[in-house]
Amino acid sequence: MKKITFVLAAAGLMSLAACGNKTNQAEAVDNAGDNAAAALDNQGDMLSAAADNSSNAMAANELDNAADSAHNSADAVKADASNKADAIDNAAKK
Repeated sequence: MKKITFVLAAAGLMSLAACGNKTNQAEAVDNAGDNAAAALDNQGDMLSAAADNSSNAMAANELDNAADSAHNSADAVKADASNKADAIDNAAKK
């Protein structure tokens, strides 16, 4: 178990080492994307909880679909913000 933990920790540190320094503007875009994604994920979690508490099967299915949509939107927002931050960094390096 300790070996697995060590390997995972090493992999995490190596991935952090691969990250370059971001400009302030790129960091702000990335943080805004993370915040928006977190809000969408929270909304999805609340919709999923409402679906679990619903006694109406049709309503529960609709709430689950809405929750999935919110989680997918969160992933898309985060990816889009990351791409925009990378574009800002690439433009700043030129």
